[in-house]
Amino acid sequence: MCGRFVLFTTSEALTGAATALPGVRSVAAPLGTPPPRYNIAPTQIVPILRPAGRVPEAIDVEISPARWGLLPHWKKDDGGPVLFNARAESAPDKPSFRDAFDHRRCAIPLNGWYEWREKRPYYVHPAEGDPVMWVAGLWDTGLDTVSATIITTTPVGEQLTRLHDRMPRILAPEEVAMWIGGAAEQARDLLRPARPEMVSMLSLREVDRAVGNARNEGQNC
Repeated sequence: MCGRFVLFTTSEALTGAATALPGVRSVAAPLGTPPPRYNIAPTQIVPILRPAGRVPEAIDVEISPARWGLLPHWKKDDGGPVLFNARAESAPDKPSFRDAFDHRRCAIPLNGWYEWREKRPYYVHPAEGDPVMWVAGLWDTGLDTVSATIITTTPVGEQLTRLHDRMPRILAPEEVAMWIGGAAEQARDLLRPARPEMVSMLSLREVDRAVGNARNEGQNC
């Protein structure tokens, strides 16, 4: 699962990363982009990349704020579990995610995420540089709120398999436009673990247990 993540790529760099994605013609951020954050928790506001229009063989996209924790369009209140993750194996058919999967898919940018093993937190991130990664997500509009969830799959590679039995579905750059703008049948083809080359760039290291408290959001995390 992914219950905490990090995003410090902001402003022009985040917009530029989205513009560089194959199949994307233009990127807008009408409400701006978020400040750097190092311990993002469920129910907090996160940026999502979603379609804003379509032209032949390309899409226009926008970066929008969304609550992390999906609120299906039919939901009457915010009670019940916070749907911050959706399993790839069941998302297309589960009532909470089915309509969003068919019509409202998004990509969520992150620089890394935290995972716990034996109560010890680890930071999973690209081994070199600080590139933004895009992970598959779904969005919806229940309670008149834009909200989102992260798609998870079984882990790839020995180090992540030992860490946890789930991981975010990292999208290769050429998969992002198909995931958010393609037909549902095309998106189903992407409901598999991330490509090995996307996972091979990752490293993990133990971090301070202070990340267990969502109020600790600074770079020291």
